[in-house]
Amino acid sequence: MELGMLIGKALSVVSSPLSVVTGPLSLVLRPWPASLGRCSLRPRTSDEGQMTTDNGQQTTDHGPRTSFRGFTLLELMIALSVVLILASFAIPAYYLAIQRAREAVLRQDLYTLRSLIDEFTVDKQRPPASLQELVEAGYLRGGIPIDPITRSSERWQVDIEDVASGVGDAQPGIVDVHSGSDDTALDGTAYSSW
Repeated sequence: MELGMLIGKALSVVSSPLSVVTGPLSLVLRPWPASLGRCSLRPRTSDEGQMTTDNGQQTTDHGPRTSFRGFTLLELMIALSVVLILASFAIPAYYLAIQRAREAVLRQDLYTLRSLIDEFTVDKQRPPASLQELVEAGYLRGGIPIDPITRSSERWQVDIEDVASGVGDAQPGIVDVHSGSDDTALDGTAYSSW
């Protein structure tokens, strides 16, 4: 008997436009024009915070239950997990880009120093005795460059050899320069061999 009454009440609710309150959302089932062929659920509130049905009846609403006030802890944890996963891919690429940039700066500095050593040797008819002599003669205006790998301007390794001058006697001086680092580059070669 109770089952029959429940089915009867369910059918009467579906067939008549009544106010339906479901959980935290208060919705009104409105009759929809037959020409459109569908029904819609839409909340309507009056100024006093009461739900109003199409036939003018009012039901009490106890506050803005339909407003969204924030994220749940689960949503925040999922968003944080996605950000951390993306960061775990980006961080190694970032450090690799920094290392490539340092190697590019080292190559450019070595090229510049070697060019200036050659210019000094041609101009003065003797090689420079030190890198500081290139600065004093005006070939390096900003001072000795900082080795990007060792991060020091004092750790450059220089090759000193006897170079024959135009007069016929040999004078010792710098003929080449290398990085003072013992580390290996990304291509597997030692920085000191560049």
